[in-house]
Amino acid sequence: MAIHHQSKLTTVVQGILIFVTAVVILAPIYWMVVAAFKPYAEVFQPHLFFTPTLDNFVAIMQPPYEIHKKFLNSAIVALTTVAIAIPVATMAAYSFSRFRIRGEKTIFMAIIATQFVPSVILLLPFFILFRDLNLLDTRTGLILVNLSFVIPYAVWMIKGFIDAIPLDTEEAAMVDGSTRLQVIKNVVIPMAAPGLITAGIFCFIVAWNEFLLALIMTSRDALTLPVGLSLFNTEQGDLWQLISATGILIMLPMFALGFVIQKHFVQGSTGGAVR
Repeated sequence: MAIHHQSKLTTVVQGILIFVTAVVILAPIYWMVVAAFKPYAEVFQPHLFFTPTLDNFVAIMQPPYEIHKKFLNSAIVALTTVAIAIPVATMAAYSFSRFRIRGEKTIFMAIIATQFVPSVILLLPFFILFRDLNLLDTRTGLILVNLSFVIPYAVWMIKGFIDAIPLDTEEAAMVDGSTRLQVIKNVVIPMAAPGLITAGIFCFIVAWNEFLLALIMTSRDALTLPVGLSLFNTEQGDLWQLISATGILIMLPMFALGFVIQKHFVQGSTGGAVR
């Protein structure tokens, strides 16, 4: 009987902890979503019932904000980063996994070590380099910056999946007449697909949410959504209703991406951890 009561008490405590955690995580998101549909005068009023308005979304699309242009910049930069990073990282990961070269462990660890360098330290070198190359305030500059951060992680993650693919599978395909590139295309990529998808998600999230370097390296033409949030700090104060409306636009691709490929993401994360 005591064991039954103890088990029931444990279940209740777990339920309370889950509820509290959910409230802590979801409460700010709920406040932001609600504030996005409120007029400025009602943003800080805790009304459960109010008349929602789309005026905030209309306002952020008009001058001087023009958030739709920032959204386009972010989308182009993030998608291009993924489109370049995943093929490059896949070929690099395959090379580290299948070919023996002198100093490969040192080279691989040096690539991974770049992940531990804070981005703020690289801010000045990137700024000077891109200024000399006339790449400041360009999407190309932002794409190159993002690639320098996401490719090392993608190489590390994808390599774990390629390591787990039996060499016999590739050798059998090559015996049947396949070239190395055909083996990579027809054998390695399909078998390592969960890792590629997980790495692609990571690359997209980093590129989509990058703020510090984009803030310094852009001024008008290549402004991204995270940087666009700083436009709402005006003489009137912080326009939280407009910030919230923009925040929804920033989160929507993340939620949509997670919903569509959550199965692959979970499989890729756990698979990479095991390997």
